[in-house]
Amino acid sequence: MVDCITYIGLDVHKESIVVAVAEGGVRGEVREYGRIANTATALERLLRKLGGDGVTLRFCYEAGPCGYGIHRRLLGLGHECVVVAPSLIPKRAGDRVKIDRRDAASLAKLHRAGELTAVWVPDAAHEAMRDLVRARLDAVHALRRARQQLSGFLLRQGCHYGRPAWTKLHRRWLAGLSFEQAVHHIVLEDYIGAVEAAAARRDRPTTQIEAMLPDWTLAPVVAALQTMRGMALVNAATLLAELGDLSRFADPRQLMGYLVIVETWSDRRCWLIEPVSLCLQAAMSFSFASGIASRKVCIGVLPKHQRP
Repeated sequence: MVDCITYIGLDVHKESIVVAVAEGGVRGEVREYGRIANTATALERLLRKLGGDGVTLRFCYEAGPCGYGIHRRLLGLGHECVVVAPSLIPKRAGDRVKIDRRDAASLAKLHRAGELTAVWVPDAAHEAMRDLVRARLDAVHALRRARQQLSGFLLRQGCHYGRPAWTKLHRRWLAGLSFEQAVHHIVLEDYIGAVEAAAARRDRPTTQIEAMLPDWTLAPVVAALQTMRGMALVNAATLLAELGDLSRFADPRQLMGYLVIVETWSDRRCWLIEPVSLCLQAAMSFSFASGIASRKVCIGVLPKHQRP
């Protein structure tokens, strides 16, 4: 039965896919198949050539910018396929040169040996939500840049507001500014228009997130997260869109390892990615809302057994 299994490694690129085949068995042949186009037609043609009566095809390829379309297409056609974590692929010391054919053959061989680590693949609806929250994050970053550019222009002109910015009063103050050079009025209007366009771009995905949420499989978890102070709807949806189904983590340490904030002996640095930043923002919102900062000072001077 093992000899009827064929392991196929795919080195996926935007325009093409390099294919390597490893026959079943410990000493099965590993050969290069060639390069095919990255299209559904070419992939189906590959299945017809490699498949047959009593032959099981098992595919694998590295997670990358091309997404999970090949994985879903192969599963839809009834074949096994795993998407591999690139950072966990076993490699020889000093083997740093990437060659497409060798990478595909290595994937097929390691897949046959069971030495590859698969990543969690979201369904199409979850990936759509993830793309939506990432589009909103891009809009937030664009809005921040537009505001910084406007603030920099005003600073160069010696204009200081002195109060909390980006409110209606601040907008009225901007409209009442006057400059000696007429060109500066044009520059100001351009920067204000960029800020308003970026704000509108940020608000559109927010509305779509609220509209998509009832049909999302993780909507109950989003509602549960919102019971925590400092965690609003957008933060909760963004956090779950990035992390996915939390039940796939066996324990909290595994979750922290996924977020790359667990210290190891070889690397003491803690890297913060978007989910961690959202948690920190929620914690800051909670501390400001409840006055927990002052409460910490009071708790810190109490004996440990008397602290709440």
